[in-house]
Amino acid sequence: MHRLTRALVERWLVFVIGIGLWEAGTRLAEDNSFPPPSKILQQMHELWFTGAWSHLFLNKAATDNIFPSLGRMVAGLVVAALVGVLLGIALGRSERAYAYLDPTFQFLRAIPPPALVPVLMVIFSLGAQMQIASIVFSAVWPMIINTADGARSVDTLQLETARVFRLTAVERLRLVILPAAMPKIFAGLRLSLSLSLILMVFAELLPGTTSGIGFQLTDAQSRFDLPQVWSVIVLLGILGYALNAALTVVEKRALRWHLAARGSAA
Repeated sequence: MHRLTRALVERWLVFVIGIGLWEAGTRLAEDNSFPPPSKILQQMHELWFTGAWSHLFLNKAATDNIFPSLGRMVAGLVVAALVGVLLGIALGRSERAYAYLDPTFQFLRAIPPPALVPVLMVIFSLGAQMQIASIVFSAVWPMIINTADGARSVDTLQLETARVFRLTAVERLRLVILPAAMPKIFAGLRLSLSLSLILMVFAELLPGTTSGIGFQLTDAQSRFDLPQVWSVIVLLGILGYALNAALTVVEKRALRWHLAARGSAA
């Protein structure tokens, strides 16, 4: 119990002190542009958490905006992860394909996703499809590059051993290549998750959007409702932290063997 308390204090002490300084500073400044954290929390409660306990206290504004945003983000991230892993494995295991396609991928990766919004609007028009497409285009590159790097770094001895035991190509992929590439895949997934959250908000800032967290941010800005603007910003920070923490838990479980091997080597 003592160790748990100490770990919590070490982890959250600076954060709590920062919130306290924020509260004190904004109350002393009395600037309407920078409301104190207590007022932001009260606004967040009124915006999203006045529902019944059976609905986890989420009201209609929360279910109509937060859930659709997260749904689009997850859909884009899943598509980007699947495409990125498949292409990354193919590129990583083929030196010729990597040599031919790497310049093209580097060129496409360098294009800022917002610059493609007019093209995506022509292809998909405004709506969920365009928003998901913009997320996919942004999030797929870290997956491709990291997966390819992981697939290229597979130990040659392991592959030769798999051939000696006459494992099929599918078995080598499942038992040798994918496990070896997993640390890099999760590194790419972590980057893609951050980009997905950013592009989710950006796509919902566009004209014609009628729901989502980004829409609520735009609506609050148009009405100069600064407490709501800050509430959305804080909510995005909480969502980013929660999603990253969930991914960390999954990563530790999936890479338990890898972390154990590193610990033994150390």
